[in-house]
Amino acid sequence: MRSANPVLDRLEDTSRGHRLPGAGGAEAVTVDDVVTRTVGLLLLTGVTAAVAWVVVPQAVWVPAALAGTALAGIALVLVVSLRGITHPAPIVGYALVQGLLLGVASRAFELVYPGIVAQAVVGTFGVFLGMALLYRARLVRATPRLARLVVGTLLGLLAVTVVNLVVRLVSGRQGLEIYSLTGEVGWLSYAFSVVAIIAGALSFILDFDQVERSVRAGLPRRYAWLCAFGLLVGLVFLYWQILRLLSYLRR
Repeated sequence: MRSANPVLDRLEDTSRGHRLPGAGGAEAVTVDDVVTRTVGLLLLTGVTAAVAWVVVPQAVWVPAALAGTALAGIALVLVVSLRGITHPAPIVGYALVQGLLLGVASRAFELVYPGIVAQAVVGTFGVFLGMALLYRARLVRATPRLARLVVGTLLGLLAVTVVNLVVRLVSGRQGLEIYSLTGEVGWLSYAFSVVAIIAGALSFILDFDQVERSVRAGLPRRYAWLCAFGLLVGLVFLYWQILRLLSYLRR
């Protein structure tokens, strides 16, 4: 079963070459290891976002901060996921970069739509915990059919996002994704956001399954960092999609 998350997808191949003699031993990764590191990365991201919210001047630095941190975040995701890096330094760096981006951008949304950030945070963790409970109860299973559906949808969303961004940069026109904080939103933009949120939510089912099977395979403990990084990437993606949809609804 391949994960829809590009970071956790690498664990499938990694587990074949790094199995320990006894899965579950003292040196093997455990679910608790993944949970601990995921919580730590989330706290680091949140603290950095709070500092950026207060410190970064909104009018002067927001465009540069958004562009720079977005590009740096994408670069780190590609490097860590493609190379299967398990060292905490670049993973912590991603958390810091995303914290800066989240803090600056979220403050911009909050100034236009008071209360929207708290709603997006609650919605993000609500969806995450809901999918965790569904997975735990085995009410939603990570099947090959679900994997194909989620992966195909996310790849389609990525393609549309790239095209939309190019059109925005070249012509200045808005597409399916609306980058301005105000203005009219068509029904296609609503549909795009809803599909992105559903796909992001279902991808957690595949992620949980990938982590669980990696633990059973007996990967070394250092791979808990890669698992935690993959979950953080998914949470950041889901937060942006919920924040965007809420801004549409508030217009």
